[in-house]
Amino acid sequence: MTRYNFKSIILISALAVAFVSCGKATKAEGEEEVLPEDIVELREDQIKLANIETGKIELRSMSGTLKVSGTVSVAPQNLATVSMPMGGFVKSTNLMPGNSVRKGQTLAILENSEFIDIQQNYLEAKNKLEYAEAEYTRHKELYKDDVYSQKNLQQVTTEYKNLKSLVSAFKQKLELIGINPARLTEDKISRSVTLVSPISGYVKAVNVSIGKSVSSSDVLFEIVNSDKLFLELTLFEKDADKVTNGEKIRFYINNETEQHDAVIYQTAKSINNDKTYKVYANVVGHCKNMLPGMYVNAVIQAKSNQVSSVPSESIVSFDDKDYIFVHDKNKVENGKNMTEYRMIQIQKGVEADGFTEIVLPEGFNYRDAKLIIKGAYNLLSAKKNAGEMSC
Repeated sequence: MTRYNFKSIILISALAVAFVSCGKATKAEGEEEVLPEDIVELREDQIKLANIETGKIELRSMSGTLKVSGTVSVAPQNLATVSMPMGGFVKSTNLMPGNSVRKGQTLAILENSEFIDIQQNYLEAKNKLEYAEAEYTRHKELYKDDVYSQKNLQQVTTEYKNLKSLVSAFKQKLELIGINPARLTEDKISRSVTLVSPISGYVKAVNVSIGKSVSSSDVLFEIVNSDKLFLELTLFEKDADKVTNGEKIRFYINNETEQHDAVIYQTAKSINNDKTYKVYANVVGHCKNMLPGMYVNAVIQAKSNQVSSVPSESIVSFDDKDYIFVHDKNKVENGKNMTEYRMIQIQKGVEADGFTEIVLPEGFNYRDAKLIIKGAYNLLSAKKNAGEMSC
């Protein structure tokens, strides 16, 4: 290994010296040729020194794994934020974060004088409605017998309907704060109401204390049901066609080695501004250590496709971008045979059996391109060390 590294250093240094010593290529005496930034120009002796070999960009059936990251999430119907529509003072609560709760279980008891007013108004309106309903029925019968005028009947009907809507409104308010109107009587008016859990799960947050005054906009409790979790995974745009609904994936939470399984149930229908793509998967089974918001690493088995691929060693990286080199043209300059190589930016896909899938620029003719399959790193090293692309 030491011998190989030593030879590589000598080769790169020799190329760098060759590039620097050449400076800018001259087309005539005193006239400089300025080459594009993506072009590397070599003489025949430099090509031999760099061990340049060419090949083809191939269409291959590639299948491999995609390593992606994401988070554990919970469906909206399994996450509840609990508030009291009318507010009040907290009379009692015995819950702590992490406690398990059942649907309908008491979370806290609140007091408010307005609770008394609503119950009183409901009962008064209900009693008036009973009388108005009897009057309406009586006047309707009298009107049939031509004893009462239509005007009198209309007045009684209007009063009856107004009271009926008033009772219905008070009934809705009572149900909203958790009081059952069917069980409410003149002897059972209460200044306190019971706040109950809308779902089963565990308490994620408790934002109350005894005697605390809360408003209708305050979130008092957060309840999470972790029985049905899903993953929200982030893929790059170039990998959007490599996953399908129903595909099984493996994932790991935090730094654990235990493998968990999930099944993709939906893929996003659009690409985000940062060129990423969302994939959603239902978690299979249950893990007590898995909670919403946790970070996960997932492995997806990418499906097999006929894609453009190159030997992995022909891809080089520079400034956080990936490139390949292709033969551009041969020419004679000042009586010397020269060859130009063009640097093409690509995007990498899956890798398998020493080949890597690539996404080429739009309109690039891969069939006629002569790919640099060996010596690409020597070209890149000469570029970075010499800082010049011409010779």
